[in-house]
Amino acid sequence: MKIIGSYVSPYVRKVLACMALKGIDDYEIDPITPFFGDAEFARLSPLRRIPVLIEGDLVLTDSSVICAWLDEAYPDRPLLPASPADRARARWLEEYADTRLGDVFIWGLFYQKRVHPAVWGEPGDLARVEKTLAEDAPAALDYFEGELPASGFLFGAVGLADIAIASFFRNAFSAGFSVDAGRWPRTAGFVERALACDCFARFKPFEDAQMSTDPKGRRAALLAAGAPLAATSLGTRQPRKGVMTL
Repeated sequence: MKIIGSYVSPYVRKVLACMALKGIDDYEIDPITPFFGDAEFARLSPLRRIPVLIEGDLVLTDSSVICAWLDEAYPDRPLLPASPADRARARWLEEYADTRLGDVFIWGLFYQKRVHPAVWGEPGDLARVEKTLAEDAPAALDYFEGELPASGFLFGAVGLADIAIASFFRNAFSAGFSVDAGRWPRTAGFVERALACDCFARFKPFEDAQMSTDPKGRRAALLAAGAPLAATSLGTRQPRKGVMTL
């Protein structure tokens, strides 16, 4: 099995955490960002999104589709709760995280402050960052404060919904964001508990290695950290924009 996608992507993080819960560790990773994907990457992922999962002739290019397939192909340690009502709620929370937190924390904050300057060599949209911090992020946290538990996780053991939500906060934190525990105590506690789980913590050294080095030294840093890298890569030296690029 091969995963194409950067360790710092929340969508890649979600898939890897779900694989860790299921005990799937026989895979390799090509840790590229979508801006540096070559023509073969564009063929596999026509929206130029990550992650891409490849196993034999199977190619999947959406994190939610990948996680659903993982749950069907590897039914031990289910990612979703047992009851239909809880399963529906878990799917909704995954969708809300992927869509709304993706827009707020990735495109509104992480992309503008970290990715855009690094990839395109120019400042991000500071007006959007200000709006994100003043309006969009507080509104999302207000919603989560009414949905997340005061202790433990959403449906007992940590699962897909917990992982989908918490994945985005790692990027937000790396862009200087913090959750005000006085205003959003449930959310702050939940995120701290989730990110401390082994299914997240085991990948933190790889994320740190990728974030702390430039592209020229990134592969060596990841190998030194023990990342299971693929022998070949679909990465290029020059970035290119795709249909999802803002």
